[in-house]
Amino acid sequence: MTSSVPGQEKTFVLLGTVSKPHGIRGELKVRPVTENPSNLCRYRRLFFAAEDGQDKVECTNVHARVNGKTVILRLNECTDRNRAEQFVGMRIWLASCDLPPVEADEFYLHTLEGKRARTTAGQVLGTVSGLLNSVQDVFVIRDGELEYLIPAVREFIAAIDETEIVFDLPPGLLEINRKEQIAD
Repeated sequence: MTSSVPGQEKTFVLLGTVSKPHGIRGELKVRPVTENPSNLCRYRRLFFAAEDGQDKVECTNVHARVNGKTVILRLNECTDRNRAEQFVGMRIWLASCDLPPVEADEFYLHTLEGKRARTTAGQVLGTVSGLLNSVQDVFVIRDGELEYLIPAVREFIAAIDETEIVFDLPPGLLEINRKEQIAD
């Protein structure tokens, strides 16, 4: 691994998590959280950090290949199994400036964070405060003590502009995906 990223002011996008070493030559088995796991094959400059995402360390992706639902990654800075063990549990990040440009009708989910969210009926939901990455990406929308979890699917997004995202949601979805935050 190389030294930490100076300044840490860059914005990063989560690509996946190292699940375990693969073989004896330092390869890493990665659980991707990207829509298309093969995207990891195209990025040469990756950043690794513990779960909290702080103190990212830059590494060079030498080779990556998709293996089922996982990606096998070989780094310039990791050449044996002992070193690969040290990467287990680390999250893999990409500097957002390294993302390829999107078409006019496309967007990256992370660019929606911080936008005001409302429904096509005019109900203000709050602000997109994050994304949950699991089987399906989910928007986390917060407004004070209220939190809504909305699946991040194109069919639910009616419009996006510089400051706002408008959702066209099926009846009942907000009610079943709403929870009140419990104060500590």
